[in-house]
Amino acid sequence: MSGSDQDDDDAEVFRRAMQDVRPLKLTRRVESPARRPRPRARFARAERAAVLAESLLKPGPLIDAQPGDELLYRRDGVPEIVLRKLRRGSYRVEAELDLHGLTGAEAATQLAHFLQYARGSALQCLRIIHGKGLRSGQRGPVLRNTVNTLLRRADAVLAFASARPAAGGTGATLVLLRRSSSPPV
Repeated sequence: MSGSDQDDDDAEVFRRAMQDVRPLKLTRRVESPARRPRPRARFARAERAAVLAESLLKPGPLIDAQPGDELLYRRDGVPEIVLRKLRRGSYRVEAELDLHGLTGAEAATQLAHFLQYARGSALQCLRIIHGKGLRSGQRGPVLRNTVNTLLRRADAVLAFASARPAAGGTGATLVLLRRSSSPPV
């Protein structure tokens, strides 16, 4: 049997097997929407805790930094060498938060969530990108001032410094957190 005879036989067998087959009629069915679970706020508990913690702090003005000023801070008791190592980029950045395009209030909320996440994940070195504030006009660098103020008020922050020029310069801040003995609940 040649190849062409076998192909003809196969085609004939297929036609006989399919002779009683009819196409299905298409019907339009409208799927009823599945019952979805009610939306829940993912960070509701964390946000309430952050608001409570912030409400217990002494009110204070924003710490003013001008565009181009380098941010530097170390908590009392933290050795100067730690700040120098942070400024040099000796610590590996473990997480990053970009605040571009946010208002000061939105940035404050995002930063609080980010710090809480970092503490819960036992992260030690963070980079926060806030921009240099060159287009903020009369208001000055809003996001930089917000970050500067809130980081100084956060107990978990040991030190922070503007990043090296290659890593964002004064438009980014490197933050060193204290080691957490156990993740917060």
